[in-house]
Amino acid sequence: DSNQEMLHDIESEIRQYGAQIVANASDMIDQERLRVHTWIGSSTIIAVMGLALILLIEVGLATFITRQIIQPFGRFERYTQRIAAGDFSPITPARRYRDEFTNLAIALNRMGKELLEREEQLLQSRKLAAVGTLTAGIAHELNNPLNNISVTTEALIDDLDEFSNDEKLSMLNDINTQTERASHTVANLLDFTHRDTSSFNHLSIKEVLKSAFRLVENEFALNQINLETHFQDNIPKIMGRELNLQQVFVNLFMNAIRAMSEGGTLTVRSRIEDNSVRVDVSDTGVGIAPANLEKIFDPFFTTQDVSKGTGLGLSVSFGIIQRHHGTLSVVSELGEGSTFSVVLPIA
Repeated sequence: DSNQEMLHDIESEIRQYGAQIVANASDMIDQERLRVHTWIGSSTIIAVMGLALILLIEVGLATFITRQIIQPFGRFERYTQRIAAGDFSPITPARRYRDEFTNLAIALNRMGKELLEREEQLLQSRKLAAVGTLTAGIAHELNNPLNNISVTTEALIDDLDEFSNDEKLSMLNDINTQTERASHTVANLLDFTHRDTSSFNHLSIKEVLKSAFRLVENEFALNQINLETHFQDNIPKIMGRELNLQQVFVNLFMNAIRAMSEGGTLTVRSRIEDNSVRVDVSDTGVGIAPANLEKIFDPFFTTQDVSKGTGLGLSVSFGIIQRHHGTLSVVSELGEGSTFSVVLPIA
């Protein structure tokens, strides 16, 4: 019995030791599991912080690239658009230190300065060419009638007694005609340079056009011109000088008639366009060569025979419309006719 009790005690102790070992092992496992979880948590935090750091670096790098490269490209794109529009004002570099973009700004400033100088030289050349054309035109337009007057006068002086009264009267009429021609040239030149706007009045563009039609209605009939009109209703009035505007439209009508030597149709349209009144004068004539379109409003430029005009009509008309704060333009195609457009601001 004593042996059994001893075995029972030993067995109890062994169970206690086993339970203690199991408990210790369980504690060790829990501690190790906690250590592993802690390590995993720390690793996760480190990984997240690393990713956040990488993201911050990428954002900073993108911001740096944007500020250092993309934004300057955008600025220089705006600069080039400004230069293309004719604004050659200097570019102020955005950086205090010198780099490629600063060098580019300096190069663009140099280019803009050279372009401005070339533009001024070209403008001066054009002015000189215009003065030369104007001088040559004046000399030509005045020399012809003066020469005719001189020749006729000399003939009368040298052979006065040999001419009959009818011949003398005819020669005097020729002198008078040539004098009127010279006077007409001078009057056109005065109109070309006239700048008076003091007598502007409220005008109906429809009434101005009708009065111009009446002045050339015989020319329409003689040259077999069919007139078509399309007037928009309730067009507001404009400010202007009626006689000057009549002169513009008569010039346009006469040019159209001359362009339709075998007859045709002249179409006149008026309408409101934005805050302006637009009048289109279209013909079915021969049209204007592209090379002549740029010179069509130059003084003394004409594609007609010298005896049919001075070449001042369109340039005078252009000046009149400018003094009315409007525009005069033309579109044309050879063989298809031309359209002259007058745009005048509403009063």
